[in-house]
Amino acid sequence: MKAVQYRSAGAAPEVVTVPDPEPGPGQVLLKVAAAGVCHSDIAVMSWPADQIPFPLPLTLGHEGVGTVAALGDGVDGFAVGDSVAVYGPWGCGTCVNCAEGKENYCLRAKELGIMPPGLGAPGAMAEYMIVDDPRHLVPIGDLDPVKTVPLTDAGLTPYHAIVRSLAKLVPGSTAVVIGTGGLGHVAIQLLRAMTAARVIALDVTEDKLALARTVGAHEAVLSDEKAAARVRELTGGLGAHVVLDFVGAPPTVRTAGAVARVDGDVTIVGIGGGALPVGFGTLPYGANVCAPYWGSRKELAEVLDLAHAGAVDVHVETYSLDEAPLAYERLHEGRINGRAVILPNG
Repeated sequence: MKAVQYRSAGAAPEVVTVPDPEPGPGQVLLKVAAAGVCHSDIAVMSWPADQIPFPLPLTLGHEGVGTVAALGDGVDGFAVGDSVAVYGPWGCGTCVNCAEGKENYCLRAKELGIMPPGLGAPGAMAEYMIVDDPRHLVPIGDLDPVKTVPLTDAGLTPYHAIVRSLAKLVPGSTAVVIGTGGLGHVAIQLLRAMTAARVIALDVTEDKLALARTVGAHEAVLSDEKAAARVRELTGGLGAHVVLDFVGAPPTVRTAGAVARVDGDVTIVGIGGGALPVGFGTLPYGANVCAPYWGSRKELAEVLDLAHAGAVDVHVETYSLDEAPLAYERLHEGRINGRAVILPNG
């Protein structure tokens, strides 16, 4: 079968032919309908060889949706032909966090060498993929696989971040979304569907701000040296109750801290290498700063329920499997508006 692999440190991803996988006991073989392209992949492919924590080559794709093609021995609860989404942050399944469905915070994954598909285990950017356990599959019913696949990360990750701050997103509150691309434009929709908060979006291009307005942002502000002052102005000088930074670069993290209000939440989701100092007097009194990771299995089911209800619609650009290297090139150049999706089987 064809697959998109990262084959050596510093190299561009390649389309290659690899053996067809077969499910072992307890595993599920998935015929992949759609696989997402993510900035996390770009980050992984920028690491020096001595910092890559898994062997290469690696089949990419940590967002996957498809149909069940075969079941390994002992698997029940699914049938061949079922349409499913892959829950990506695999864990051990037995620690106290995994028992609650919080495999994104598994306590033993590192010890046991368990890694997500596309970020250590073979991923979804192939005609077929192996899912290690049926608990990592969530039925999608009649949802469109192309529109659904980004929800497994670009939907789940902002959902998890928002849920952490729901108590502060009351009527009269303000939420700031920094970065309105793949995750950010979904976060805006989730905020509008789940809360009564006023949403202020920040980004560096007018095209992305236009997308932010289209999906529901009340205000769209150019993310430059004047952005923090503009947000302060829009909030009567008080700042935002919740700030969600989907870029995480040093300039955006500084902006996130500068626009937070007293007792506000600053959530750094992006992996752009920025860090926000925390200490008495460095941020408004009572401000909380966190850097969450992905989301729980329960939360993925809830995101898909929102999709069934029509509350979230991901803006996607589609590419064939052979065009996947081009999609990564465009993503690296900032030329993807929304989310890029690979169609491994046409």
